[in-house]
Amino acid sequence: MHDQSPQCRHCKTPLDLVVADLGETPIANDYLEAEDLNRREPRYPLRAFVCRSCRLVQLEDFVRADTVFRADYAYQSSMSDSWLAHAERFVNKMIAERDLGADSTVIEIASNDGYLLQYFKAAGIPVTGIELAAMVARIAREKRGIPTIEAFFGEAEAKSLRSQGTAADLMIANNVLAHVPDINDFVKGFRILLKPNGVATFEFPHLLNLIQLGQFDTIYHEHFSYLSLLALEHIFAHAGLRVFDAEELPTHGGSLRLYVCHTEASFDETPALQTIRAKESVAELGIDRPYLELAAKAQQTKQALIALLSTLKAEGKSIAAYGAPAKGNTLLNYCGIGTDLIEFTVDRALSKQGRYLPGSHIPILSPDAIMARKPDLVLILPWNLTNEISQQLSFIREWGGRFIVPIPRPRLFDKSSHDH
Repeated sequence: MHDQSPQCRHCKTPLDLVVADLGETPIANDYLEAEDLNRREPRYPLRAFVCRSCRLVQLEDFVRADTVFRADYAYQSSMSDSWLAHAERFVNKMIAERDLGADSTVIEIASNDGYLLQYFKAAGIPVTGIELAAMVARIAREKRGIPTIEAFFGEAEAKSLRSQGTAADLMIANNVLAHVPDINDFVKGFRILLKPNGVATFEFPHLLNLIQLGQFDTIYHEHFSYLSLLALEHIFAHAGLRVFDAEELPTHGGSLRLYVCHTEASFDETPALQTIRAKESVAELGIDRPYLELAAKAQQTKQALIALLSTLKAEGKSIAAYGAPAKGNTLLNYCGIGTDLIEFTVDRALSKQGRYLPGSHIPILSPDAIMARKPDLVLILPWNLTNEISQQLSFIREWGGRFIVPIPRPRLFDKSSHDH
């Protein structure tokens, strides 16, 4: 551990204000095999700080990036139908608005299994993916024919591509900004690779929702930073870039999509951007108070969820979960919930089936197990996909099954009610 307080990863201000202390937890995507269950799992403190200078919310720096995104990193974006639809809508919008064609270049950072670039490719627009995890990069190349470079993106990689004559009309970075340890180096790469009038888009869960809705389970070791427009405007300006437009999106419990250009590019600032800036200002993200309220919300959710599950269990009810997302692992480990309360979870990703959740050791089965074992209750761990999942599993009503959604407050519902 550190002797002195950690420093802000953007502006180097000492960090002394803790936003949430979620105890010591295993790495959220380190799924276990049966033979791992008897070994001691490594656990790391999960503490988020806010920088009092630039207002970047961040974890302490001591889980190395290469231990988090190993070559067998299991997450595939194409596993969620609603996420694919979201990607396709974005692609169509960009083609129209940016007038992209066969002579344009689109580069996506953290392109995963090619789930998004496939739609540009289908429209005849040249694409390149940059993806660190070898397993999903291979799927992008072999299954979707997406040229994908396996690399950690930053200034060095951008310079190397630029020296080969590559420059981008559009650069895309969805849900990756939070994952990079050196956010300054990462953002500088965009300035190097963007054409003078090129545009970069960034999507990320909006810190404002995390705070206002108590979404503390979205804090885990793979996410180094938790982002607001306020903090990012500092970070982009430092790299010679600026935000000119923004949209609020429903994905991941409420996200922002920022449109970013070179500081000197000709794009005018939009009213939509000013609206979001004003929202953050009303929520007082520039002062300490809202950050301190998050810790209390996490504690309340923990007590309410344990009480609800324990009551149901005492009534003799069987409880399963749906999904094996990282956020679910933060939630279960912080609440100390294991197989005593939840018998199993299910996930569509074959790479997770037959393994166990880190920390809680809950077995991960195929979705067929819900029909086979007919649990009375299903706790939806990826609560941001509640509508999609409750529709997929609407058949649990045949035996009186109901759903539990943990965030923003633990509650029960069945598909016929509109309480979600």
